[in-house]
Amino acid sequence: MSGLERTTHYLDSQHIRYGLVSHPHSKSSVGSAISAEIPMHQLAKAILLEDHEGKHLMAIIPADYKLNLHSLNDTLNRSLKLVKEAKVYQLFTDCDSGAVPPIPNAYHMDAIYDDSLTKESQLYLEAGDHETLIQLEKDDFRRLMSKYQHGRISDKVIH
Repeated sequence: MSGLERTTHYLDSQHIRYGLVSHPHSKSSVGSAISAEIPMHQLAKAILLEDHEGKHLMAIIPADYKLNLHSLNDTLNRSLKLVKEAKVYQLFTDCDSGAVPPIPNAYHMDAIYDDSLTKESQLYLEAGDHETLIQLEKDDFRRLMSKYQHGRISDKVIH
């Protein structure tokens, strides 16, 4: 099963409404936003973290933001660090490199998301490959994230 199949199967099982947006091949979240001609702040990306016990957490932030690890650790009262790229490949074997879907429940993972994502009327998520995005309305995104914490965990990158 591909990452796209896993994520759409999960969304279907949770009765989350979504659309699929195809775009020319890209190599990053920013590239996906440009290829799909959508605002970068509407594209959510996943960043994988782990603590000293090896417990994983998915941080979900806009594509044009950078994770503020200090704020995240303060918010959660934890000491998290970025997961090395090789380990990301091991955890997400059904996804293309750099296209981890920010749908933590599909991968049985805990998560936190940035508050700025709830300000958008619609959001786009990486779908496990570099040619497809999942489109969600704000209310469906909130429902998808309802069991996860949120906070101001990232800062806008000036382009």
